[in-house]
Amino acid sequence: MKAAEVHKMTGEEIDAEVEKLKKRIYDLRCQAATEKIEDPSLFRKIRRDAARLLTERRARILRHEAEHAPKTEKAHKAPAAKPAKKSAKAATAKKPVTRKKTTTKKAKA
Repeated sequence: MKAAEVHKMTGEEIDAEVEKLKKRIYDLRCQAATEKIEDPSLFRKIRRDAARLLTERRARILRHEAEHAPKTEKAHKAPAAKPAKKSAKAATAKKPVTRKKTTTKKAKA
């Protein structure tokens, strides 16, 4: 099935075709479990056709929502200033450990 064919279909035709393809995939799975399939590439072809149909259906829904969405004008807001990022070296650098100096008593010889 070509994309041009899908674009020409109505919504009801797309839904019916999707259901038909889902049934066909189920039948192929059952056939694969019980016997050898003549053309294993049918799984891929049918899945892609179903995906093509579902993509077109979703695109139509989004187009419809975009056309019928209420149009409101938003005041332009300046983006908030982001704090400067630390460099990777500075972020991983550890502070040096300072130790208190202690004196040891020397033994008298």
